[in-house]
Amino acid sequence: MVTVQRWSGREARLLRDALRMSLRDFAAYLGVSDRTVSNWEGGGAGYQPRVESQAVLDTALARASDDAKARFATALGKTDAVAPAASRIEVDSHKFLPVFIGVQRAGRLRAHMAPSADDQWLDSSLARVDHPEAQDCVLYVFACGVAVFHLVQPHEPTALTDLAVWRYRSYASDLPWAREKLRDLLDEGHARVPNPEYVLSLYWLTAGPWTGNAYDTALRLLSTPSVLVDRGAPGGPVPLDGTVEESLLATGFDHPDIVSFGVRGVSTAYAGWSGVAYASHSRERSLSIDELVTCELTVQALWCFTRQIQQMIEDGRDPSMPEQYGWRFLRAACSRLTTARAQETAQHVLMREAIMKSSGLAERLRAAQDALRESAD
Repeated sequence: MVTVQRWSGREARLLRDALRMSLRDFAAYLGVSDRTVSNWEGGGAGYQPRVESQAVLDTALARASDDAKARFATALGKTDAVAPAASRIEVDSHKFLPVFIGVQRAGRLRAHMAPSADDQWLDSSLARVDHPEAQDCVLYVFACGVAVFHLVQPHEPTALTDLAVWRYRSYASDLPWAREKLRDLLDEGHARVPNPEYVLSLYWLTAGPWTGNAYDTALRLLSTPSVLVDRGAPGGPVPLDGTVEESLLATGFDHPDIVSFGVRGVSTAYAGWSGVAYASHSRERSLSIDELVTCELTVQALWCFTRQIQQMIEDGRDPSMPEQYGWRFLRAACSRLTTARAQETAQHVLMREAIMKSSGLAERLRAAQDALRESAD
């Protein structure tokens, strides 16, 4: 019978996969919170749950069906055969696909969804949906009229370039998939369903072979993967010569649009023009994946909302929104995102400021606010 001498976040995730459970269902099965499981898995092979949690995982494995135990044993075997932990790259990709559907459509969808407690000031509901490749996929629908698909896809690429190419190629199929899913949920004609967009992504790094400055550079490259890819190739995005990645890791890489929000000894973190890259070095003191996701969802929703207002202007129309989501709503949103709150830690403030700066959302909020106010006068 397969046994685990000492559970880490990696084995916990492999057990969940073997049981074929969502993160939420697995947490309920173990009798712990969603956040606890998220913290385990986010820490990867370098994080070990507490003694009482080790016993809970032992019990869960013992209670598993023979098929689940076989899948778990196979996953452990494959994992051990790939490479030692020090030379392996492990990263969870978090994609966000936002689309403006309007307040009325959002209300129709939310009537059949569970309320989200992540960020009460920006009212939203959520529901899990099936995706052909993602480990987990959640649809968030905000009362202001924005829907955001959140896809979680773990990867063990042989190089950062491989991950960068996958990123661009997979977005090409994920965006039309999201549109079709919305069409089914809204039960509307294909032509009437708007196109989801790509704004920012999130990479949560749990293991990597780099040390020193190369480790820091790897996180920078994760936040700006376009420097490793030829996106204009005739057949779609292709990797640049492998020596490009090697050279950048050896010599370093920087760009004025990359914003650091890591804390020495706690985390390495960057926000770039393509998204956020984060690595935790101290699970007790660093940000959690849930906190990063919540911030990204808020930014994505408001970015998409302001994009709709911009589109109205570019189409030659006077921008308008329901009164409760007019310029006062945007003024309040801008204040919440640009002003430190009393209950926030310095890390939360740094995270929000970095993502706001790299996304340009603050300027977009102010421009949209002015446009709605002028239209209302």
